[in-house]
Amino acid sequence: MKSRGLRNNNPLNIRHNADNFKAEIKGRDKSFKTFSSMPYGYRAAFVTLATYLSRGWNTIETIISKWAPPAENDTENYISSVERWSGIPRNKQLTAIDGSDYILIVAAMSFVENGQNADISAVQAGFNLQTKIKIQ
Repeated sequence: MKSRGLRNNNPLNIRHNADNFKAEIKGRDKSFKTFSSMPYGYRAAFVTLATYLSRGWNTIETIISKWAPPAENDTENYISSVERWSGIPRNKQLTAIDGSDYILIVAAMSFVENGQNADISAVQAGFNLQTKIKIQ
């Protein structure tokens, strides 16, 4: 059976909140958003991470500490996993032109959230649907 994030086309398990993302649709999940396709679910993740970047949360450590707080998650394990699977050091300062790194980080986060490798073509398609983070 597919994981919740994959069933909802929301591979990073973005919770319901006041943000209304492009291609967000009404789903049955009471806690997490649903998107019309997987690339739009990834797009929402990149848009959220661009907002994080604007607030100074620009390392894997600060991103995951906000994304998956210790009250609900094993945050240190999540950080270590994303660092290991993305190949990006946890304290590397990311910028708006580090799109290649963000793609690897989002793919690694998707693995942590769903327990299976991300479809990298869907991650790339989601990246291409947003304009806030770029590739140098």
